[in-house]
Amino acid sequence: MDTLMRTATAIAWVWAGAAMAAAEPGQPAPDFTARNLAGEPVGLAQFRGRTVVLEWNNPNCPYVRKHYDSGNMQRLQRAKGEVVWLAVNSTNPESGDFMGPAALARWLADGGAAPSHYLPDPDGRIGRAYGAKTTPHMYVIDGKGTLVYAGAIDDRRSANVADVPGARNHVAEALAAVAAGRPVANASTQPYGCSVKY
Repeated sequence: MDTLMRTATAIAWVWAGAAMAAAEPGQPAPDFTARNLAGEPVGLAQFRGRTVVLEWNNPNCPYVRKHYDSGNMQRLQRAKGEVVWLAVNSTNPESGDFMGPAALARWLADGGAAPSHYLPDPDGRIGRAYGAKTTPHMYVIDGKGTLVYAGAIDDRRSANVADVPGARNHVAEALAAVAAGRPVANASTQPYGCSVKY
């Protein structure tokens, strides 16, 4: 029984440590390097000096489809200007939601998506470093490499396309604040969507 208690305590501490490792607004954004759909290495550090958006993505998630079917995500991506937009997919290859690079590239092209890069993260390393919980789960990083926003894309916690027009878009607000040199007023919100399929 003593050994069982010690093991359970150790596991609890490991989970607590993993939870504490999640990226927090106001802290440096965890660095990473991954290969995009063309197989090219893409590292967060290479975009220092530019604003970066991270979008956790799973094309099979109805909440992701809400924002792509409505054109909402594509509008944000196209309006990004000098902002670097990195879509990250942390779906485990054993999941039924997993899609290979060719299928993902077709989905992006068919939907008119415009991220700067799409980064498969099949081992979940990037997702766990950020504490990404849902698809979508959004992060904004300023030019100094500081995480300035983490959370939901907007305030309408549904998969209903009809909810998009009246929503308060937290990512658009965060990007506007960064562009104006202001602090992000609402730096953290509760993300909503499908669970990331680690």
